[in-house]
Amino acid sequence: RQEGAEYGVFLHKPDQQYTDFQQIKREISIETERVSGTNKNVSAQPINLKVFSPKVVDLTLVDLPGLTKVAVGDQPQDIDAQIRNMVMNYIRPRNALILAVTSGNIDVATSDALQIAREV
Repeated sequence: RQEGAEYGVFLHKPDQQYTDFQQIKREISIETERVSGTNKNVSAQPINLKVFSPKVVDLTLVDLPGLTKVAVGDQPQDIDAQIRNMVMNYIRPRNALILAVTSGNIDVATSDALQIAREV
C-alpha cells in the first residue's frame, strides 16, 4: 500500500493498481459482463473493489441490483425473488446501513425498497 496515494484494487486482479477511476469504471463493466452476461442478467457473485485513499474512512459499500417485477433479456422468470433474496442477505445484519434509492416520480409510501428496509 502506497502512503498517501489514491488507487483501487480489485479482488479478481489483486496485483493491479488502478489510479484512473475511469479505468475502474471500465473494469467494473467488463467484470459485470463476464459474471452476469450482457443481457440484463444478475449474479450474487460480488465484484470486490478496495479503494485506498488518505481522504476516506474504511467502509464496505455493496451496490445491489435494483428491485424488479418483470424479467427482461436473459433474466429468469423468478428474477424478482432472486433479487429480493440477495438484498435480504445483505441488509439483515444488524450493522447494515441501508440506503434505499427510490425514483422521484413514485409514491414513497409504495416504494419496494423502503418496504423491504422496514422488514428488517
